[in-house]
Amino acid sequence: MPSWNIHTAHVERLLAKEDAAALGIRDVNGFLMGNLVPDIYVGWMVPDVTRKIDYRKTHFAGLGHVPEPNYGTFFKRFAAPNADDGGRVSDVVLGAWTHLLADHIYNAHFNRLLTRLHLLPSPQIRERKQADFDTYGRTLEISTVPQPTPQLVAACGAFPQYAIAESDVRATCEVMERIVADNARLHVDDPAYDLLSDDYFACVSAEVDATMRTALHEYASGRRDWGRLRR
Repeated sequence: MPSWNIHTAHVERLLAKEDAAALGIRDVNGFLMGNLVPDIYVGWMVPDVTRKIDYRKTHFAGLGHVPEPNYGTFFKRFAAPNADDGGRVSDVVLGAWTHLLADHIYNAHFNRLLTRLHLLPSPQIRERKQADFDTYGRTLEISTVPQPTPQLVAACGAFPQYAIAESDVRATCEVMERIVADNARLHVDDPAYDLLSDDYFACVSAEVDATMRTALHEYASGRRDWGRLRR
């Protein structure tokens, strides 16, 4: 799965090219945090969270070896029903949706690659994949860390899928601060991949960027089906 440095890089690239308001984003801090939210209670990224929730529930994913999160289901259950009269949702909700979208695209491409290479899923393949994703994440330059403001704490507490405790919000911000520092300290200029390639990451990340941008423009324009599954 894309790690938080990858998710953050997508947010930073998006906002470097587009005005937040043109994308319907009212609170950039909340949107950035939302892009981390689905992973908080899985237990991999943030130590000592107040509770744990199964990955399949946080990501609307099946039992596949490399599951493809169903961001459309998240939209139908937790975004659309919680929109205001103007069709707007919390920026934390909006960010969580884009996280699931990115995960879906990255994992769908990986699954198609395995099929083309006639490789069977296995723990070893998964380890090789994640090692390459970790390497790719180190090639990215990121600088943005969400801040645990009262506004963000309140928005996370009101996250409609499950309330996020203030202590977990603060712990998430601390983890992200370390990730940004580590990305600078351990930056990789000339990555050596095992299973994947520069072309793979360039292609998939460009698709994620473009799909996020298109969906958010639809959201900003008032389309009510902005979060549908995109084929």
